[in-house]
Order: sequence, then structure tokens, then C-alpha cells
Amino acid sequence: MHAPLVVIGGGPGGYAAAFLAADEGVEVTLVEAESRLGGTCLLRGCIPSKALLHVARVIGETEEMGHDWGVSFGKPEIALDQLRERKEKIISTLSGGLGQLAKRRKVNVIHARARFENSSTLSLHGDHESIPDGGQITFDHCVIATGSVPAMPGAFDIGSDKVFDSTGALALQEVPEEMLVIGGGYIGLEMGSVYASLGSRVSVVELLDGLLMGADRDLVRPLEKRLRKLFEDRIYLNTKVGSLGLRDDKVEVAFEGPGEFGTRQYDAVLVSVGRRPLTNDLGLENTACQTDQRGFVLHDEQLRTNDPKIFVIGDAAGEPMLAHKATHEGRTAVEAILGKSVSFDKRAIPAVVFTDPEVAWAGVTQDEAKAAGRDVTVAAYPWAASGRAQAIGRTAGLTKWIVDPETECVIGCGIVGTGAGELIAEAALAIEMSCEVRDITETVHAHPTLSETLMNAGEVFYGTATEIYKPKRSKV
Repeated sequence: MHAPLVVIGGGPGGYAAAFLAADEGVEVTLVEAESRLGGTCLLRGCIPSKALLHVARVIGETEEMGHDWGVSFGKPEIALDQLRERKEKIISTLSGGLGQLAKRRKVNVIHARARFENSSTLSLHGDHESIPDGGQITFDHCVIATGSVPAMPGAFDIGSDKVFDSTGALALQEVPEEMLVIGGGYIGLEMGSVYASLGSRVSVVELLDGLLMGADRDLVRPLEKRLRKLFEDRIYLNTKVGSLGLRDDKVEVAFEGPGEFGTRQYDAVLVSVGRRPLTNDLGLENTACQTDQRGFVLHDEQLRTNDPKIFVIGDAAGEPMLAHKATHEGRTAVEAILGKSVSFDKRAIPAVVFTDPEVAWAGVTQDEAKAAGRDVTVAAYPWAASGRAQAIGRTAGLTKWIVDPETECVIGCGIVGTGAGELIAEAALAIEMSCEVRDITETVHAHPTLSETLMNAGEVFYGTATEIYKPKRSKV
């Protein structure tokens, strides 16, 4: 069997690449090891986690209404089976839709595990009826979009279903009474928030001295304050987990640090210490492709590997390991295969943490600028001055622009607060277009909305923000 283009992996990057190529008239074969399309993001990542976070947010808002507004609701009753079924229905609906789109585009979908035999041949493994006779397929070009899996250090892999990664957490088999989250990154905090809202007593342990170390500290502070309340102050920083073990049907955890020391027992432990690319069993050694020490496939600005026939996108291509980055890389790779003059050189790839409050940033962060010794101006607007934030009782937010003081172009943005993940889109567009601050302040924003805070933060840069008094500092 031969195909002009083979895409390995049916996640957000893989199906985006396959669909665009098909739309451009290319005969495409999409090889996916799972029985459904969607990849980690849809089947056991972005989508199911956001569905559960929606439930957590609603529970949190009802509690706030009773505490702050005098509108009381009864204690929530969790029908876990129904909640799990609703989550699975969302996944099935979206995955089924992808399958139909593949058929309408005449994309040949093969459910199998792929391995390179050489630079133009893949062997296909599995027992699905879609695998061709002979179990091989040759290609003119191939796009690797195999994604990633949660990392599970050997010391934590004790062979118990009480210790699980994010995939296990999303299965939602039960709501444990006491739960420990190892890792203070976005996945751990998101899933910890879900289980805490559903009734678990959640603790978080982090080896470093802060949560969400990729984000600026002023964005993390409002979130950490809220999480400390949700987790009843059981957040242990600068603390190492020495070992895990089973004792009396519980997981015994050994801590080493100032926040917690000694052993404690938990009903469940979520290990959330990062992800690793799925590239180690692809047969890349049979091609000219090369990988770095972490397993990411090396590539150029067009996503082309050292093997001219093979491209790589998404998590397999390196950080940031985000679904939306994979989608855009997939489109860039296909356009490069079609001979177009393109490159993947985005100035702003938004990152969003879907906790409550949400944290989002794009472009250059304040910490990155400081580390690089880059001269920037930071213009921050507190949500306490926002009429909409006051109206909805969410005044702990913050919107800030990172500005090049010479050109007055915005080069970065950070937001913490309700809906930050939606608001960051305007910032990403502004950064990509090299907008000056004046472009943002002179764009009329609807009132009263949280989107005004982007305009207001720009006004802070000029010292003209209406709702706060913060004159612009004169240059010395």
C-alpha cells in the first residue's frame, strides 16, 4: 500500500494536518493506534478535564453565592456514574464527529501502531481490519504526530491503582477521602481542584519553591491564595516525596521538606510531574531522524526533521506541549510539504491554566524578560477597579502588558481571573501583529466587560487609566 502522505497520530495536530492536506487535494492516510480519533487532548486530556472543571466551577460558585450574596443552595449531591457518563458522552460526540469529517474528506484511517522500517516505509501492527495486507505502507512524506504520555517516575510506580497519573484521575472511578497531588503544575492543580470540589481532602506537594513555575509570580499569587483555601492550606512547597508504599490499604508517602516531613497516608495519589514524548518505539533509528535527550524529534522551522521526507509536530516536536500549538504546526508542515514558503515562527503561543481563577499568558513573560536582561515596561491593571469584576465578585484578578519601551509594541501579556483563557486571545493577536499600546487603548471595548481590562492596562502604560490614579513614571 502506498500513500503520498501518511500522518502518524490522530490528535489535534495529526487530524489538523490530515484534514488540511485532504482539503488541498492530497491523498492522505492517517494511522492512529487508538480506536477513536482525538488523541490525548480529546480522549483523556483537555476536553474531559475541562468538562470536570466546569462542574467544579459551578460548585464553587454556588458556595460563593451562599457566603457572599445571601443566595443559598443545598449541599451538592454527586451522582458519580452520571457525571462520568456525561463526560464520556462529550468525548464520544466529538470523537465521532472527527470520524465523520475524516470520511467526508476521504482520509484513509488505519487503526494500528506504526513503526518506521526505513525512510519511506512503515510497518503497521495490531489486529484491526483496517490494516492492509502485508502490514506495510510506503509514503512520499510522513508527519509524526504521536503526542505524549504522562511521566511516571519508577519510584512512584508501585503497581497499585491507588497511585495514578492524569489519565487515571480523569477516569473518575471514585472520589477518595484523602488525596495527594504530586506536582504543582497546571495538570496537578486542575485535577486537584476537581477532586477537592467533589469532596476530597486534597494536598499538593511541589519540589520547587512555587506553583506554576512557568508563569509570572504576580499572576500565580491570586490563584495560590484561592487554592490554599480550597485545599485547606495543604500545599507543601520545597518538599520532596522520597518514596511511596502500600500500608493498611492506603498509600504511605514519605516527605522530606520544610512544609511536610515524615510519613502520611492517603487513599489515592495523583502523580503529575510532567509528560514525555511518544517517540521511543517509532523505529526512528531506521531513518535519518534525530532526537534530543528528552526524546523530542529535532526539526527546522518548517517542522522538517533530519530526514527530508519526514516532518514532526505537536508534543513529539518539543515544548510547549500544547494542543493548539500542535494544530498550527500540523498546518505549517502540510503547507511546507506542498511547497509553500512557510515557517512556524509564532510570537505568541497562549498558555492557559483552567483553574479558578484561570491564569493565562502569551508572548514574553516578565520573568523571561528579566532573565534575558531585556528592558521592558510592565503596565498592570488590577481587577478591583473593574466594574464587571466587582459585579461578579471576582476582584482578585490582574491584567498586564509587557511592552517594549522603545517601540511601544506589546510583546507579552499576562492575565489572572475569571475567563482569562478567553481574554488572552486578543493579546495573542496584538502580539502577533506587533500592535503598539495605542492600538489597544484606542480600540473601543464594550462596557462593562472584563475585556476592558486589556484596554485599561494599556492606559496604565500612558498614565491615563480612568478608574485608577497611576501617573506614568518619568524617565530618569
